[in-house]
Amino acid sequence: MSSSANKNNSDIDRIQFEQRLWNEGFERVMGLDEVGRGCLSGPVVAAGVIFKPGTFIDEIRDSKTLSLKDRKELTVEIKDKAEYWTIQWCSPEEIDKWNILHASIKAMNRCAETEDAAPDYLLVDGNRYSSGLCPYKCLVKGDHRSMSIAAASIIAKVYRDEWMIELHEKYPHYGWDTNVGYPTAQHYKGLKEHGFTPYHRQSFNLRTEKALEEE
Repeated sequence: MSSSANKNNSDIDRIQFEQRLWNEGFERVMGLDEVGRGCLSGPVVAAGVIFKPGTFIDEIRDSKTLSLKDRKELTVEIKDKAEYWTIQWCSPEEIDKWNILHASIKAMNRCAETEDAAPDYLLVDGNRYSSGLCPYKCLVKGDHRSMSIAAASIIAKVYRDEWMIELHEKYPHYGWDTNVGYPTAQHYKGLKEHGFTPYHRQSFNLRTEKALEEE
């Protein structure tokens, strides 16, 4: 995969927002996205990615449209070519405390506020965000419209999926190796038969009040 400042003009312009900001003098534009909001278990994971002005990697697009192989390959390339990247999260306990929307925003805030990040502008997926002094723009379907946001969605998804697949080894009843925590028939069946784990979000409708009896 290669990086180039030249885009395929027949495709959607996925650096139009970055290019505008670069032209205005912003040099550390961070794309922010999170994954796992709709899950019953596991953390909500956010990522922030900053590219050097002029960078364009054509293969980067919405993580949901990419194969697992492509996401993994792009994760390596993004981490190699980004000026800066970080992955942060909020735990199930924090999600239960703050609710999923605020926990998602908090996880993205942690990316922007990480030491050495120093973004001067934020491009945020979705329509809700709150920031300190750093200017920002929310983009609905931003992972489709912005390369930086798409890059964040890719590395966040790869990280979270691998986390949940690893947890599956300890808690094999819920199908986390395939559903990575999202609500599926297998996930609900595991909850009904075995109860919830410490990694489940108890503020969500788990369809059970029974806690897993760990050995």
